[in-house]
Amino acid sequence: MNPIRNRSTIIYLLLFIAIISLVVINYQQNSPAKEVLTINQVAADIQTGKVTKLQESDNDLTVTYTDGSQRKSHKEDTSTVVQQLKELGATTQMLQSDKLILEIQPPSPWLSVATILGYILPFVVLAVVFWFVFRQAQGSNNAAMSFGKSRARMFTGDQPSVTFQDVAGVEEAKEELKEVVEFLREPEKFITLGARIPKGVLLVGPPGTGKTLLAKAVSGEAGVPFFSISGSEFVEMFVGVGASRVRDLFDQAKRHSPCIVFVDEIDAVGRQRGAGLGGSHDEREQTLNQMLVEMDGFDTDTNVIIMAATNRPDILDPALLRPGRFDRRVVLDRPDMRGREAILKVHTKGKPLAPDVDLNVLARSTPGFVGADLENLVNEGAILAARRNQKSISQPELEEAIERVIAGPERKSRLISEDEKRIVAYHEAGHAVVMNALPQADPVHKVSIIARGMAGGYTLSLPEEDRTLMARKKMIADMIGLLGGRAAEELVFDDITSGAANDLERVTRIARAMVTRLGMSDQLGPMVYGQKEELIFLGREISEQRDYSDAVAEEIDCEVRRIVTEAHQTARRILTEYRDKLDAVAKRLLELETISRDEFESLFPPPFPKQTSTPAPMVA
Repeated sequence: MNPIRNRSTIIYLLLFIAIISLVVINYQQNSPAKEVLTINQVAADIQTGKVTKLQESDNDLTVTYTDGSQRKSHKEDTSTVVQQLKELGATTQMLQSDKLILEIQPPSPWLSVATILGYILPFVVLAVVFWFVFRQAQGSNNAAMSFGKSRARMFTGDQPSVTFQDVAGVEEAKEELKEVVEFLREPEKFITLGARIPKGVLLVGPPGTGKTLLAKAVSGEAGVPFFSISGSEFVEMFVGVGASRVRDLFDQAKRHSPCIVFVDEIDAVGRQRGAGLGGSHDEREQTLNQMLVEMDGFDTDTNVIIMAATNRPDILDPALLRPGRFDRRVVLDRPDMRGREAILKVHTKGKPLAPDVDLNVLARSTPGFVGADLENLVNEGAILAARRNQKSISQPELEEAIERVIAGPERKSRLISEDEKRIVAYHEAGHAVVMNALPQADPVHKVSIIARGMAGGYTLSLPEEDRTLMARKKMIADMIGLLGGRAAEELVFDDITSGAANDLERVTRIARAMVTRLGMSDQLGPMVYGQKEELIFLGREISEQRDYSDAVAEEIDCEVRRIVTEAHQTARRILTEYRDKLDAVAKRLLELETISRDEFESLFPPPFPKQTSTPAPMVA
């Protein structure tokens, strides 16, 4: 629980009690009191025989009459009640026990205590209130003084939640980091050979590849203190705070050495100096300067290893990347098919899987997926199985989860007219027929006219194998397949629609990249045209600087137009040749809305065997 919140609650409670007490006292003082008899009236009533009992308690009198009623009175404290009654005319015979019951009660021992507390208690309450107020103010002062302290979280690794067994698909990166952990555990093994401990390890890779997860695994395996902090926690609007936090972080690390310090998203503080609007006086750059000094300055003879993660190594300062600060750069790339299968095994561990689940098929169906995508895939499959009241996760749920991750959830409730449904069916059938007729295109796995995400329908084509190089024939085949939807609309209907907007955008982007970036144009040759410019603080491409003439720009436009036009003509030619297959696939889509690969190939068997996109050696 928060102690500051508890102190505030106690203060408010005491103030509430004090206010209630004041209200009650004020009410009692202002309330109309019942008429009190004077002492001479009591003496007169005794003389007339109206009083049967008289009780005295601490100068307060309770008078009981013959009719049973009671009245209150008060006597002076200078003499007893008997003396005062005699002075007022009451005789001894009138005060005899057979005529008047006279009861004298001794004073309560708590009376003096209550009187003292009545005077002291208000001061005690005020003293307690002031003590809490000053204590809270002192805590705020300490918080202000600790503003420049590091906010790193330290893990001892006694009860690791993530180990290397929970990380898959990045075996080379695991081996690199296992050496670091082994160095911390058995330094003599390396020192005897003259090796020194690496000072820094930089984890580089696309988002979702497991950089932070691998760092958590190191913290669980190392057995030494592990400090974790985000790069954005160094940066504040106040001058000097970031540098102060860097100094405090390394002071803590030196006190607990040997240890590991992990800085997540280091590009927030490690961007290249001199590129900002503030120049060298920018607060972020002062923080970076302090980090550079702490990592490799005069006083760096400590067993502190720095680990950092980023997906933008191109914008980091060169002084931060040199050996001596970050000795190792561990690249975490997108996993291949075997890596994806291993990741799926990790994420399905402990989950009830049906016997028909084949992780190898799922790994083949998810090219380009990273670890975060695969974890989301398994979670979506579990959610679908629970929604369908199943006791285990089966293959259909996981295959549908792939489509949910790629295109979004189905929108079956979306109402469209029969005419639009027919257009969507022919559009998707055009994609599928063209892709199936091209030997270099990827096989069609599923065709659907059910809307997913922002798409009215989709054709899912997946490669048979992972590839890192993209051949020109494969890129042209992709463009022809993307233009199959528009070509089908032109052949079947008397007008075209906006359904091919995204297809045209992707085709134009591929064609322009072939000409200006990849040197795949015979007319313009193997050259790169234009230099990219990036936003300084956002790291995004905002424009492209032209380093070519207007005549070359016109040639680029003509070449892009030629490539796209030829791809479009090829798509029309294929659909014209296989018009009967186009009609058959569209008709089946209108009936079933979704057809699988087997059903599609039963309607239209591939006319040519699929070829690998990898270029083959030329025959001499």
